[in-house]
Amino acid sequence: MKRPVLFLLTLLAVSSCQVDYHPYDTRVRGECGINAKNMARIEAATAGRTSVRFAVISDTQRWYDETAAAVSVLNGRGDLDFVLHAGDMADFGMKAEFERQRDILNRLRVPYVVLLGNHDCLATGEEIFHRIFGDFNFAFTAGCVRIVCLNTNALEFDLREPVPDFGFIESELTTRPAGIPKTVVAMHAKPCTEQFGTNVAKVFQLAITQFPGLQCCINGHGHNFKVEDVFGDGVLYYECDNIAKRSYLLFTIDETGYECERIPF
Repeated sequence: MKRPVLFLLTLLAVSSCQVDYHPYDTRVRGECGINAKNMARIEAATAGRTSVRFAVISDTQRWYDETAAAVSVLNGRGDLDFVLHAGDMADFGMKAEFERQRDILNRLRVPYVVLLGNHDCLATGEEIFHRIFGDFNFAFTAGCVRIVCLNTNALEFDLREPVPDFGFIESELTTRPAGIPKTVVAMHAKPCTEQFGTNVAKVFQLAITQFPGLQCCINGHGHNFKVEDVFGDGVLYYECDNIAKRSYLLFTIDETGYECERIPF
């Protein structure tokens, strides 16, 4: 092979590698808009139900084998309505991280939704998350319960927009679908952590306790299972392990209330 041709092929190969692994590459490959599609599936499958059961995983960043193992275990249950991921799919906000985690979670037999984590915000992660999964604040109805999912990564947004978004919370309070008796609020970082801060923590708690039938709150970020009454008002925050600890939370909500169990695998 002539040297000019060999040089050109080498240059193209190197350029291709740089594009594939560039930290600011936002050209998403594969499925996008996942949360909206899966919320529609959840609402259709659970309509009219008085009980639901779902699993929570969180902080899967870098732990691809453990995430795949969790998917296999959850697929073997046969009694789940959906899976909630409490944020931090990525570690560095890179496109390849989101795509790889998405492709693993797409093997789930039930629909799943993903919350925004603080590591998901790094580099161009916010843009990639929005393309693949959707809005940073969203809510859906699963049978008898409204699941309100909030972005609480205030430190990452530097006052660019309100975090938490009290406008969204207000809209959920005023335009909530009728006849849904219970509420669960999910977030990545809980109040009074370094991401959330303390300046609006009590106001936030006052706002969410206005939701009808608030059962509990769910969060990730801390990487260790913990149940805490953060404000001493009886509202428990359930913190999910990171996936490296090979566990998930199982929530069952019915007419009598709710149960939460930490399940190792």
